[in-house]
Amino acid sequence: MSSTSPAASLHKAEFRITAALSSVFALRMFGLFLLLPVFTLYGDTLAGSTPFLIGTAIGAYGLMQALLQIPFGMLSDRFGRRPLILVGLVFFIAGGAVAALSDHIYGVILGRALQGAGAIASVVMALISDSVSDTRRTRAMALIGMSVGGTFVLALILGPLMAKSLGLSGLFWTTTVMGVVAFGVTLRWVPAVRARHSRAAMRSPLSLRRLLIHPDLSRLNMSIFSLHLVMTATFVVLPLVLKETAGLALPSHSMLYLGVMVGGVALMVPLIIYAERRAVRPVMVAGIALLILAEVMLAAAPGQLWWYVVALLAFFTAFNLLEALLPSLVGRAVPAGTRGAAMGVYSTSQFMGVFIGGQLGGFMLGYSGPRGAFWVCAGLLVIWAIVACSFRELRRLESRVLVLTETGPVADRWLEGVLALEGVVEGLIVAEDHIAIIKLDPALMDEDRLKQTLGGVARVE
Repeated sequence: MSSTSPAASLHKAEFRITAALSSVFALRMFGLFLLLPVFTLYGDTLAGSTPFLIGTAIGAYGLMQALLQIPFGMLSDRFGRRPLILVGLVFFIAGGAVAALSDHIYGVILGRALQGAGAIASVVMALISDSVSDTRRTRAMALIGMSVGGTFVLALILGPLMAKSLGLSGLFWTTTVMGVVAFGVTLRWVPAVRARHSRAAMRSPLSLRRLLIHPDLSRLNMSIFSLHLVMTATFVVLPLVLKETAGLALPSHSMLYLGVMVGGVALMVPLIIYAERRAVRPVMVAGIALLILAEVMLAAAPGQLWWYVVALLAFFTAFNLLEALLPSLVGRAVPAGTRGAAMGVYSTSQFMGVFIGGQLGGFMLGYSGPRGAFWVCAGLLVIWAIVACSFRELRRLESRVLVLTETGPVADRWLEGVLALEGVVEGLIVAEDHIAIIKLDPALMDEDRLKQTLGGVARVE
């Protein structure tokens, strides 16, 4: 594997967890993305359907996601990450089956709402933050983002083909099967771990209200809201522009998206490496500036296809970069013991951005046309860039992976002793791999004292 690959520097245990969670995310999202290019066309075959109810069926998923991210995240702080992922997948599987068996629009709305009730995005990101070092977390988030982006493009290509042969019911059965496979992947490869924190880190746990007004977290929540608002508003308008202005036939849109997505990922990787090794804020501001450039190019496009290709390459490079950076920063900023809740607030902000972005894009398209929508997005991005300039660089924790020679109660007691050391912030035991992952502040850590605690229970790999 190339040293420039996002996975290259991930520790093998961290990479196994990241790969498993990426698979769960991709399987679940592929099933949902299959419906996007065809549901409006096939939904009118359902009994009782109207354009409003078809829109309601599409939006029911996002609304339930926005409402339940925080409860799922908070429950995962208490009961562990894997149990909540499994519960969310059960909702997703049940919703797909309900929709597949329904020939009435209200049954499909119920099924979509049940699918959305499996709001596991915050839990998955919290588990990544638990398990992966601060210095490698952005690459882990990038792998998840790349898996979702790849499934999005693949679903855009396969959705119309599968709908033609399977029908709408068959697509919902496909989402159900994908959910079952994701459930199996979770049981087999996602470890049942829960991060434990030092007493010093847990002295001032934050309530949900204080999480909402936490300065660093509120800026990051505003950032993901802005990113997905602009993304959704842009893609409400863009297909029409590519077809009518650039003269690109609808079947060719997917290949264009695939090309610029792959190019954007390639250009994103060196920026992520720089952010991890040097400083995050200038890379974030550069990403927002690149988004502004993309929106201005779309607004001022003279109509040639190559102009849109360049604009979309800039857009996808920036979008993929920021999609990887922001959750990594949330994991670094969040107070100990509240990571699931904080990721819940973050994910709710993301889905609210999707919802409002869709409304804004549709409104601007009818009010001022595509160019007006792109200019409004550029203006909102300028406001975000100004806010991003006030970000501070956050503390970086290092992770140490230790091989366990003992597990069970002996290892648990040993971990409690490690957590009592100054500089150790949190730790978890991955019993399936016989390892412990310790997160520490290198500025405060006494390495000799850490080595003294290893005893016969653990050793440095």
